Amino acid sequence: MELTQTLKTFIEEGKDWERKNTSVKGVSIIRLPPTKNRAASLAIDINPIGDHGLPMKKKGIMIMNATELAAFRETFTNEKVDSLIKALEEVFPDRKATSKPSKIDVVQI
Repeated sequence: MELTQTLKTFIEEGKDWERKNTSVKGVSIIRLPPTKNRAASLAIDINPIGDHGLPMKKKGIMIMNATELAAFRETFTNEKVDSLIKALEEVFPDRKATSKPSKIDVVQI
């Protein structure tokens, strides 16, 4: 099934807050419920997979459009963010990522 058709089917038939994993590790699609101002929609959730095959964070970053994606890309590639994380790691050297296993249902991209 074509990606666009798969997404249309998911928005029409999916349950509110249902999550579908994609063929890109750490990227899933979430069906957002309708609100008073907008119909139900879909968002991309980015939550990288750690060394043990589990998501690195309890919640990932939800992205709803190309503008948001571009803004996050710009922020993540900022050298000052790299400096900040290095400083945080010096202050808190023992931080470790923890996560819970997730159910696998993959949407091919």
